[in-house]
Amino acid sequence: MMNRLFLKNATVYAEKERIEQGYVLVEGEKIVDIGPMSSQPDVNGATVIELDSHHFVVPGFIDIHIHGAAGADVMDATTDALQTMATVLPKEGTTSFLATTMTASSDLIERALQNTAHYIQFHNRPGEAEVIGIHLEGPFISPKRAGAQHPRNIMEPNIQLFKKWQEAANGYIRLVTLAPEEKNGLELTAYLKEHGVVASIGHSDAIYEEVKAAIQAGITHATHLFNGMRGIHHREPGVAGAVLMHDEVLCEIIVDGIHVAPEMVRFAYRNKGSDGMVLITDAMRAKCLGAGVYELGGQEVIVQGEQATLQDGTLAGSILKLKDAVKKMIEFTGCTLEDVIRMGSWNPAKQLGILERKGSIRAGKDADLVVLNQEYEVVMTFCRGKLAYSK
Repeated sequence: MMNRLFLKNATVYAEKERIEQGYVLVEGEKIVDIGPMSSQPDVNGATVIELDSHHFVVPGFIDIHIHGAAGADVMDATTDALQTMATVLPKEGTTSFLATTMTASSDLIERALQNTAHYIQFHNRPGEAEVIGIHLEGPFISPKRAGAQHPRNIMEPNIQLFKKWQEAANGYIRLVTLAPEEKNGLELTAYLKEHGVVASIGHSDAIYEEVKAAIQAGITHATHLFNGMRGIHHREPGVAGAVLMHDEVLCEIIVDGIHVAPEMVRFAYRNKGSDGMVLITDAMRAKCLGAGVYELGGQEVIVQGEQATLQDGTLAGSILKLKDAVKKMIEFTGCTLEDVIRMGSWNPAKQLGILERKGSIRAGKDADLVVLNQEYEVVMTFCRGKLAYSK
């Protein structure tokens, strides 16, 4: 008998509408029906979850840029590390994510890719956040914009090496952060586009004209807007200016109030709107652990309060939780919960080409559901129909 779930009486943020006093019916891993309680279906044999109008049922969040959490890191290249991430992320409403690598030696990157591919094939299971692919961040970046990526391991963009890595990853590399202005950068960008991989400009020192050429070559994404890129100058719009002005580029943004000032989050939102942005955490292993000294991509990271930095003060990833990015985005910009769902669920699913099963609440899609209260705190998370977290 297939496991059935019936969430009732909540405000449901469905794909096409908001249903006050609505329900969601789940069978196995899928949503089978949604609607108003006035047209309640037969729920015989279902586990009934009684909610109320103060609860919002929203689609699970998709974090397409995350390195680690709770002491684990994708670069550890172990099943345990990915398992730890998959187990803790539903607490913040994240139901799927791209395992994100770092600029490291070729061997270490390859090990992390093989490990993630193996995990996706054999260890993804309902009740845990799903690893939906890999985000290769570096090593094809600009030495001038290394940020917390280890400068010793930066390499020129290289199609042959990428092919080898994609083979090691069993085709699961879905997104690549690169500096297209570097030698062979435009060639790699065009190759990625041709092979259905999202090419993202990031850790880049490109000037406006170089970004324009890169967009023509196939850039459709920008990695953590404003961070690790040439900023806006009134005589040279830089990477940040170019991606804000081109609607074909979807911008990631780290909304923790540290990586980007609240005013600049608002500025970006005014330019891109909820259709042009995606909320990410860029979190590292220190997330969920508190203050201390940690490791990221072979470098020491000091965590104090809400901030993670290298010894020289360079920001080194974040310890942000996606549920907090949601709250801060609403606070900084005055956007609606619908807007946040766009940026946290729909846009990443659309960008990765998985809208047929993720990114919104609709019959036939994966039952990746988050129940929020009026303070936007996570009350429950379901990953593919199975309870993954309950407050």
